[in-house]
Amino acid sequence: MAGSLRIARPFGIDLRIHWTFLFIVLLVGFQSAGGPPGARVAGVVFGLLLVGLLFLCVTLHEFGHALVARRYGIPVREIVLLPIGGVAIMSRNPENPKQELWIAVAGPLVNVAILAVLVPVWLATGGDARHLLDVVFRATRVIAATDASPAFAMLTLLLAANAMLILFNLIPAFPLDGGRIFRALLAFNMPHPRATRIAARVGQVAAVGLALYGLMTGHFLMAIIAFFIFNGAGAESAASRAGTVLATRRAGDAYNKTAITLTLDHRVSHVIEALLTSYQPDFAVMNRGRLAGVVTRDDVLRWLAETPSLYDVYVTEVMREEPQVAKVDARLTLDEVTAVMADRETRIVAVFDGDHYLGLVSAEDISEAQAVLTFLNRRLQDGAPPDRGGWPVPMRQEVPRA
Repeated sequence: MAGSLRIARPFGIDLRIHWTFLFIVLLVGFQSAGGPPGARVAGVVFGLLLVGLLFLCVTLHEFGHALVARRYGIPVREIVLLPIGGVAIMSRNPENPKQELWIAVAGPLVNVAILAVLVPVWLATGGDARHLLDVVFRATRVIAATDASPAFAMLTLLLAANAMLILFNLIPAFPLDGGRIFRALLAFNMPHPRATRIAARVGQVAAVGLALYGLMTGHFLMAIIAFFIFNGAGAESAASRAGTVLATRRAGDAYNKTAITLTLDHRVSHVIEALLTSYQPDFAVMNRGRLAGVVTRDDVLRWLAETPSLYDVYVTEVMREEPQVAKVDARLTLDEVTAVMADRETRIVAVFDGDHYLGLVSAEDISEAQAVLTFLNRRLQDGAPPDRGGWPVPMRQEVPRA
């Protein structure tokens, strides 16, 4: 995610912290800086330690999702800590409802496990079982009503925070876990796109209700979070519609069949000339009918920025060699190609029919195809196309279910 810094790589997954997270640190430091100098320092240390422990719980929650996703063969690119929580960024969403259900449930189950450890410790250090529910909903009031030590107060707040993480994440609204659980349950009995549309609508209704409650009660942070939930539900619905449209075309239908190709004898000046005289940004480099590599506009611009002189080198000096190029079978649908791009973290793939190279497909090509197919499908749904032939008809495809 842009604007984030990697701080660790546990289990081979990048753990990143977004720069906006600093606002939380500054806010806690500011709120804890009142009182005499000695109490001020202790308050800042207490606040920052509490934030660190809270986000450790959030991180463990996200790793619960990530590790179960990897168990199902879904790559997890990174986990990003944000001021409003954390997010595990997966290369693709699970299509199998059983897999999505377990991935979604895994996060809250981690918090349940944390509570299973915290509650006995809290009881052993002076907590009263009769006040356990009060702790969950009114932790600060319970702390204020008792002569609690800083350690006991922090334990109480952690207990309450983990309980609220469970309850809040079970709200049936994207991108919260409850929204994904709701969609998975719906998808057992209906197509995945329809389940997504229903879950997204329910999520947006829930977000509006949450925002109104936050504004009416003065909990403005809740209203802000509701705004993100509303947008997240809309984005999930839009992504599902895009995937449905892209599933009607294969990679073999989308590559540029009139693309300019290069050979090992071409120089960078030839690529620059092609960039200036055509709309093509990516070029396959061929050697005796086989793909040798790919040169992109970004590769050329990077070379122009970094080279000490404008000595005209062969394209082999700037191209990405064939083993580095992501390859897809021509029979893959465009939504599957998008998943490959996400897995390989690339914007361009080479399309093959067996061992035979066909052409290149970029993320921009797929976006263009999505826009055209969306409008075309709307017209086809409005009525039959004109009698003359040549209209592209969406590919019929049954999505396999486990």
